[in-house]
Amino acid sequence: MVDKMILALFMPALLVILFSRVTYNQFLGLILTVALIAASAYKGYTHTWDLIVIDAFSLTAGLWMSNRMMKSLKVKLN
Repeated sequence: MVDKMILALFMPALLVILFSRVTYNQFLGLILTVALIAASAYKGYTHTWDLIVIDAFSLTAGLWMSNRMMKSLKVKLN
């Protein structure tokens, strides 16, 4: 259970950043990550509310980090 919590803490944020970097759109990165998490929840990999809350926190942190990343990329391009 601890391994799932650690992965739930880091993986959604990293996925949001990765998808935002690939698509150059932070909201599309968030939507793709939420779709992956929803698919894994549908398959039964998310068992408790604790994991859902940790996933939501990690998604929020990933969106914040991707927002900062996109702003820094825009500054570098100008």
